[in-house]
Amino acid sequence: MAALSNYFNLEEITTARKVSAAVINISGRQRMLSQRSAFFCMRLVGSVNAAERAKLRGNLLEAIALMAKSHRDLINTDSSNLLSPPSLTVKAMYFEGPLYLDKQVREYIDRIKALVQVPDAELSLENPDLQYIIAAAGDKLLAAFDAVVSQYQQESEIEQFEIDFKQVELYQESCAATSKAEAQAAEIDRALREIKETQAQLMHSEKMSSIGALMASIVHEINNPVSFIHGNLSHANIYTQDLLHLLRLYQEYNPNPCAEIKDIIEEIDLDFLVTDLPKVMSSMQMGAERIREIVKSMGSFSRTDNSKMTQCDLHDSIDSTILILQNRLNAKTDRPDIQIIKNYEKLPGVECYAGQINQVFMNLISNAIDALDETAQNRPNAQLKIYIRTEVAEGDRVRVRIADTGWGMTAEVKERMFEQFFTTKAIGKGTGLGLSIVYKILVENHRGTLRCESEPGKGTEFIIELPVQQT
Repeated sequence: MAALSNYFNLEEITTARKVSAAVINISGRQRMLSQRSAFFCMRLVGSVNAAERAKLRGNLLEAIALMAKSHRDLINTDSSNLLSPPSLTVKAMYFEGPLYLDKQVREYIDRIKALVQVPDAELSLENPDLQYIIAAAGDKLLAAFDAVVSQYQQESEIEQFEIDFKQVELYQESCAATSKAEAQAAEIDRALREIKETQAQLMHSEKMSSIGALMASIVHEINNPVSFIHGNLSHANIYTQDLLHLLRLYQEYNPNPCAEIKDIIEEIDLDFLVTDLPKVMSSMQMGAERIREIVKSMGSFSRTDNSKMTQCDLHDSIDSTILILQNRLNAKTDRPDIQIIKNYEKLPGVECYAGQINQVFMNLISNAIDALDETAQNRPNAQLKIYIRTEVAEGDRVRVRIADTGWGMTAEVKERMFEQFFTTKAIGKGTGLGLSIVYKILVENHRGTLRCESEPGKGTEFIIELPVQQT
C-alpha cells in the first residue's frame, strides 16, 4: 500500500513532470542564448555608435553569464535544485566525442568575453573571435545544442511513459486489491449472516424441541386419567341404565310409595333426573372422546425424533394441527369464526420427518389465521375461510394446497417472504423465521418444493409438493 500511495502521489508526479519540462526548457534556452549572443556580437562589430556598443557589451555579458549558469545547472545537479542528474548519454554528449558540448560552450563563452574586451577601434568583421562565434553559432554548437535538446525530449518521453505504465500497473494492482478486499468483506458478511441464521435456527429448533418435550410430558400425564375416565364411562353408562331400569320396575310394582319417598321424589325432581341422566352420561362420553382426540393430536404433533424418517399420514398431521389451533379458529369478539374447508384425496403414506412436517402445517395455517385476523380488522364483512386440499401429483409425489381468503401480498413482500428475519407483522408478533424454516424443511430436508401464489385483494395460497419416498 505504501508503494501505491507513493506512485499515486500527485505532488511527486507533478514534480517529476516539472523537472522534465525544466530540463528541456533550460537546454532549449542554451540554444537560444547562443543564437542571441551571436546576433549581439555581429551588431557590436557593425555598430558605429559608441553608446550602442556599450549597451551591446553589457547585453553580451548578461547573456553569457546566464548561459554559463544554465550550463552549470545542467551538468552539475544536486538535491538543492529542481533538475535531476543527467543520464549517461547526456553526460557523454557534454564530455565525450564527437560533440564535446561542455568544451564547446566554454570556448564559445570565452570567445565572447574576448570579443567584448576588444576596443571599439579594433572591432572588425575579420576578428578571429567573431569568426569563431558566428561559425559555432551556425554550425557545430547549434548542432550540438539541437542534439542535446532532442535527447532530453526523448528521455523525458521515455520517463513519462515509464511513469504512466507504472501507474497503470499499480492501478491494476489497486483494483485487484480492492476487488479482493471487497470479496473478503462479502465473504465475511456472508459467513456472519450464515452464523446468525444458523444460531436463530438452532434457537428455534431448541425452542420447538423444548415445547415438544413439554407437550409430550403433558400428554403423558393427561393420558392416564383420561384413559381411566374414558374406560369407565361405558361401565358407568351401563350401571346407570340398569339403575334406571330398576327404578322403573319399582315404580311399576309399587305405584303408591310412602309419604317420605314421595317427598324425596318431588325434591329431586325424579322425572327430570331420569330424563336428563342419560344425556349427562352421553355428554361426558363425548367430552372424554374430545379430550382423547386432543391428547392424541398433541402426542402426534409433539414428535421430535428427527433422527430417522417414518411413514406419515399427511391428513392426520393436518387434522392434528387444526385441532390444536381450534381455539384460534373460534369466533372472537371482533370477528366471526374461521371456517376450515377440507378437500382430501386419498394419499399414500409419505416418508418424512413427522415432527418437521407438523411444524410446516402449523406455521402455514397459523400464518393464514394471522392474515384473516388482519383482514377482519380492515373488512368486517369479509368471509374468513381457509381451504386445504390434498392430491396426488405426477412423478410419485403428493401436493398440499393451503389457501386463505385474506388480503394477499404485494410483489415486494412475496419476493422477500422466505428471507430469514423478514416479517410484515408488528413488533412482538412475528420473528421472521416461520416461512424460512418451512422452506428449509420442505426443500432442503425433504427434497420438496414450496410455491406461493398471491395478489393484493385475492388471498394467498401455498402449494407444497413432497416425494412419497425419499430414497
